[in-house]
Amino acid sequence: MEGFKAKFRVVALVALVIWIGLAALYDLLRPVSNGCIMTYMYPTYIPISASEGVSSAKYGLYLYHEGWRKIDFKEHIKKLSGVPVLFIPGNGGSYKQVRSLAAESDRAYQGGPLERTFYQEASLTPEEGGADFDSFGFQLPNQYTSKLDWFAVDLEGEHSAMDGGILEEHTEYVVNAIHRILDQYKESYDVRAKEGAATSGNLPKSVILVGHSMGGFVARAAIIHPRLRKAAVATVLTLSSPHQSPPVALQPSLGHYFAHVNQQWRKGYEIQTSHTGHHASDPILSHVVVVSVSGGYNDYQVRTKLESLDGIVPPTNGFMISSTAMKNVWLSMEHQAILWCNQLVVQVSHTILSLIDSRTGQPFPDTQKRLTIFTRMLRSGIPQSFNWMMQSHLASQEPKHVLVKDVKDAAGSLVHASTACPRNVYWGDDGFEKDIYIQTTTVTVLAMDGRRRWLDIQKLGSNGKSHFIFVTNLAPCSGVRLHLWPEKGLSTSSLPLSSRVLEVTSKMVPIPSGPAPTQIEPGSQTEQPPPSAVFRLGPEDMHGFRFLTISVAPRPTVSGRPPPAASMAVGQFFNPEEGKIELPPLLMLQSIYSQKQDMLVKEDHPLVLNLSFTISLGLLPATLSLETAGCGIKNSGLPDEAGDVENSRLCKLRCFPPVALVWDETSGLHIFPNMYSKKIVVDSSPALWTSTRGSDKTTVLLLVDPHCSYKTSIAVSATAAAGRFLLLYGPQIIGFSIAVILFALMRQARAWDLDLPMPPMVTAVETNLRMPLPFFLLAIVPILVSLFLSFLMSQPFPPFASFIIVSVICYLFANGSVIILVLVSQLVFYVAAILHIFIKTRWEVWEGKVNFAFVRWFINLSSSFFSLKVVRVLQGNPSLVTVLAAIILVFLVHPALGLFVLLFSHSLCCHSMLCCFLTASFRSHARRKELFDYKNKGNDGSRQFTSKSDGRSNQRLPLEENSSNSPNSSKSFGDTQLEIFHHRHGLLILHLVAALMFVPSLAACLQRMGMGQSFPWFLDTALCTGVILHGICLTKPEYNCFLFSFPSIRSTEVRLDFIYLVAGYYSFLCGLALVPDRVFYIMATIGIISFALRIVHRRNIEKGEVYMVSRKHSHRH
Repeated sequence: MEGFKAKFRVVALVALVIWIGLAALYDLLRPVSNGCIMTYMYPTYIPISASEGVSSAKYGLYLYHEGWRKIDFKEHIKKLSGVPVLFIPGNGGSYKQVRSLAAESDRAYQGGPLERTFYQEASLTPEEGGADFDSFGFQLPNQYTSKLDWFAVDLEGEHSAMDGGILEEHTEYVVNAIHRILDQYKESYDVRAKEGAATSGNLPKSVILVGHSMGGFVARAAIIHPRLRKAAVATVLTLSSPHQSPPVALQPSLGHYFAHVNQQWRKGYEIQTSHTGHHASDPILSHVVVVSVSGGYNDYQVRTKLESLDGIVPPTNGFMISSTAMKNVWLSMEHQAILWCNQLVVQVSHTILSLIDSRTGQPFPDTQKRLTIFTRMLRSGIPQSFNWMMQSHLASQEPKHVLVKDVKDAAGSLVHASTACPRNVYWGDDGFEKDIYIQTTTVTVLAMDGRRRWLDIQKLGSNGKSHFIFVTNLAPCSGVRLHLWPEKGLSTSSLPLSSRVLEVTSKMVPIPSGPAPTQIEPGSQTEQPPPSAVFRLGPEDMHGFRFLTISVAPRPTVSGRPPPAASMAVGQFFNPEEGKIELPPLLMLQSIYSQKQDMLVKEDHPLVLNLSFTISLGLLPATLSLETAGCGIKNSGLPDEAGDVENSRLCKLRCFPPVALVWDETSGLHIFPNMYSKKIVVDSSPALWTSTRGSDKTTVLLLVDPHCSYKTSIAVSATAAAGRFLLLYGPQIIGFSIAVILFALMRQARAWDLDLPMPPMVTAVETNLRMPLPFFLLAIVPILVSLFLSFLMSQPFPPFASFIIVSVICYLFANGSVIILVLVSQLVFYVAAILHIFIKTRWEVWEGKVNFAFVRWFINLSSSFFSLKVVRVLQGNPSLVTVLAAIILVFLVHPALGLFVLLFSHSLCCHSMLCCFLTASFRSHARRKELFDYKNKGNDGSRQFTSKSDGRSNQRLPLEENSSNSPNSSKSFGDTQLEIFHHRHGLLILHLVAALMFVPSLAACLQRMGMGQSFPWFLDTALCTGVILHGICLTKPEYNCFLFSFPSIRSTEVRLDFIYLVAGYYSFLCGLALVPDRVFYIMATIGIISFALRIVHRRNIEKGEVYMVSRKHSHRH
């Protein structure tokens, strides 16, 4: 590597990679506050005996019991009569992780359903079959009729995320566990019937599966297993489970198993047709409902995009929801915290209990009913799309007056109608003290004053302000009610039936609120409480109505004083086009290294501020701060600092805390309450090959008090951005790293073919980064190829600019990572070679002076051993020994061990070549020094020079001047050895990365030693065999290109540099597709091609037809 620019590029790139890595490591290892409440329990785990013919020595099945009292296991199992739920732990998980879910399910069953509220409930979208399912008469029960029996499989804490074979074994056992659970209920029923005990209820026909992490994927894999009984599983709930691909897609068999399972699921939802094309039967999996719960941006192990069910499960049979958008949860949590976070565990427990039909005591068989229950219990009434705030979601609903009543279901259980407020909280017209007529577009409620406020829609909703937004902390029905009136009247009964008033109170949707402000003393004024609900009407919703009324419930005074300001409500007619603030990319990038970017929002602003971040907050998390600058209060006269503090305190008494609503295409809705200063992060996946347009942007809606002015500042954290970068694009960087190495090998092979000095790996990598041609061909062309493939496959194009920029950054990061790996390994080789030469030189000196009898005896013994015929044959064929040892380990033990043997062979060769080069260099340097001294001393020093030359002088190498830089000149022996070192060093780096990709699988298999280890997957062994052949067949740089011919076919030349180029492009595309495990296919292909060409070459040599094409790279000894 020559030239200042080349060295500067390498140093700058290495420094950048090290800084990003350290910053990301700091951010990812920093503790995260999730706001979860701990769940407590009194667990007891009851072992379930295995079925006949199923070995239980390795795995186990347990039944959970909640309670501190000691119980008889056999008697408890005999009384099984609930609904079976099987918990499947994830990677390295324990069956005891079921305790939080099981304990809260037991409490939920005993305590009954959650308290009834009158907020708007989520409903099925038209894509989910909402148009075909009448959910008006379907209500959630107000009591639970059957308890949940929680089972859990003990998978010995094995790391299923690292090895496809382990994953398949877990699937096999889960299938057996499902059958065992259903058989156990039959056995318990028969025992009770035999003893004459009461045997009420139906036997369960299916088991509900709840899987965490990889356990969720195991649950799906078990459903399509050929040995699973028909309809044995109908409901699956996964928690932080990857579905699209493995979290660490490094092992080919693991990626292949994921692809196979997902393909079977896609086929399972296809309509079965006969040979004539007629409808034969419904889809095989039409009865299965799958719901995936994501942990959000705090889950570093499994990203939300991997947890999506898109393209696997149709919307009519399942959906994914983030915990940040889950009703009554609203939190992001770590990968393990999702199992014990009380807010989420309680909601999940009540959801599963709500699936039970009160008539049968078993889950509803109807798919849409189960999907509706999941939707109502988990989703918020706020739609998952940003268009909810900008467009009407009530356009399809015609105004109508619905009577309110409580009804009973077929079993006699009392259920609530959710169309309007119940009569027991109805306020009569006499309850209002005085009607208030609002003349401004903004209406404010500071207390529960028992008044009704009239808003003229035609007057206040003019000038483009056709939307109405309302935020409050008052509960619907009991605290506030909203009506649409076609005309002014005293009561709803005074209007004709065709012009009844429409109550829209139930269209309020809850949002998370922070802690309420504390009251210093009774009756004193407090800070404004945070809003807990939001309500919105569009122009289509208010069409045909003249007035909107906001009725606030009356509240008595306390000790003769006015009611405390613990209640708030603010409404406003607004124009969605107003309040839009677009944050350009330059502003966000500047905030990384400069001070916060401030913007002033003056008073009388829209209640809804629309902040558009042109760079996704999933890539650049931003800390958004809102500082209250004013609220109509005059200067207090205090000094500047004290005056600002006093104004801020007074403004908090008048202005409610801001709320941020963030929509993301991947992870859905995020809500950040009390938005004075918080870091906004969304678990998006921008700038990927599979991303769609608009995914590179993030829209944030701020609900802020229009009476106050705010100073808004934005700061992007560099460490958070680095952490998100590695989390999102880690698989892409791995694929790019393989491509970088292959491009460097291409550069080496090209140099050898052109009879140029073979460049070191660092120089080859740096050369490929040079502008414009090398960088364009190796970095930009593959990106353009991916866009062309998207066009051919009719896939949506990713955001063009962000996709190219981020892909280039990942490519540069991969180059820097490879350079660091090359430099570190090269440093190790040089240190080892220098130590070797030093020890060998000292040994030659000591050998003649000291008599080491034991050492001489050992050398003689080893010489006799190496003189054996078998050993001499093996010494003469080191490649054969390497191939046999490596392939045996690959097929019988683990592929990584075979790759380690290949690495050991590369290392020995590199060490030997480097030792030869350094020895030659040292002797050449000594020779030059002696010659220099000889010339300086003249003829007087001739005798001294001759005396220093001993018998070993014949072994000295030619002087450097004998080696010219001309391509046609002979190279010195040392230079040739150095080039062979560079060649084998490049292969070592490639195969080192391949071996490292198998290390997680090796670690998982080492954990299972002594537990009946099975043979590796054939796919892994076959691909690693191809990689080994690549390393053996191309041990020498002269194996660059071959000429081979077939009958009637002209001789064809195959050059290795072109093969490396195509392989690099393929690896680049694998990185863009986030499937780095598929690079093994191209590496194995290179090995197979090399092996085949070597065989063809040998046969052609034997026939005397063609010879290997190689440059004349001679050297003198």
